[in-house]
Amino acid sequence: MHSTTKKANGNNYSNGHLKQILIVDDDEGIVRLLTECLVDDYDCATAASAEEALAKFRVNEFQLVISDILMPGMTGLDLLAQLKTIAPKTVVVMISGVQTVESAINALRLGAFDYLVKPFNLQNVEAVVKRSLEHYDLVTAKLLYEYQLEELVKQRTAELGDALVSLEDAYRSTLRALTTALETRDLETHGHSERVVSFSLRLGREFGLEGPQMKALEFGALLHDIGKIGVPDSILRKPAKLTEDEWILMREHPAHGKQIIKGIKFLEGAARVVAQHHERWNGTGYPQKLRGADIDVCARIFSVVDAFDAITSDRPYRRGRSYEDAVRELEQHSGSQFDAEVVSAFKRVPAAEWEEIRKLTILNSAAAYKPVKIQLLYGDNLSNVLHSRINSLIHRPL
Repeated sequence: MHSTTKKANGNNYSNGHLKQILIVDDDEGIVRLLTECLVDDYDCATAASAEEALAKFRVNEFQLVISDILMPGMTGLDLLAQLKTIAPKTVVVMISGVQTVESAINALRLGAFDYLVKPFNLQNVEAVVKRSLEHYDLVTAKLLYEYQLEELVKQRTAELGDALVSLEDAYRSTLRALTTALETRDLETHGHSERVVSFSLRLGREFGLEGPQMKALEFGALLHDIGKIGVPDSILRKPAKLTEDEWILMREHPAHGKQIIKGIKFLEGAARVVAQHHERWNGTGYPQKLRGADIDVCARIFSVVDAFDAITSDRPYRRGRSYEDAVRELEQHSGSQFDAEVVSAFKRVPAAEWEEIRKLTILNSAAAYKPVKIQLLYGDNLSNVLHSRINSLIHRPL
């Protein structure tokens, strides 16, 4: 038996080189016969044992292995099992004698692609090799497609993520502009929304909130007083104490706020903060007189930082009080007005950290309201620097 001269075609190449076949058999005559049959069309290498074949795989890559089943030392089936681990794309064809056909069939169950029976029909050898390498090409193309598809999904996911972040930033900017416009009606609380957002996020993180709850807390804190749009200026800007009738109108602002943002999907969590931020732990708050855990956790967190900011901020009729005064008042109303666990979380954050967040937020607010003056004093990138420093405080490792 001998091979005839053949002209190699494109299917015999991989990455510009002839496809590589490793022939493994301890019988030199079989190795020589198969090599002569295939060498004109393929790059053939040989090994006299499974151990030698594995050594060749450490330095080279083969598209096809043709291996005898019965060899001294490791058998062809042992080699097949090893190749499935170290070279899963490589196609394996087993060689068997008539008396070991059952072993060849077992090899198919273990992952071999095909088998050849000795003595060989060389045309059958060529056909099996061709089918095996076509299978290799299909497997390789499938893996490449899956990889490219996975990379495309990653790319599109990243692009979608960036788009969502940009959209969220746009929402955030719009909401900040809205609250800024609202605060022009209530000069007494100028900058309050920005401060309570920063305070809320820090306390929310200390309390263990994550993901969607933190977003709900952020937007809820930012929009908590949006319902004051429905409160007359004569009440909102009144320099004296409100009458009972005026307080009735003022206490409607949580309901007004809830109505304003009702139906906006991404503000569903924030709407609960807006509607419930004046509820009290003991059920004496307004407007629904909710009690205990029936009050949204974000609203419970917000009510603590809202009180803290109110106590420690300057008002036209008084100076802001100290951190120590604020803590005493929070402790006094813990378990009645406030959730005691939230108050405990508030006290775990060092006083200096609360003060630093306050100062940075005030400075950042000033940069927004007086851009020319601030730019002259601190440079163009102040807002970005301040946001970065505030975020580093909010997200400082616990």
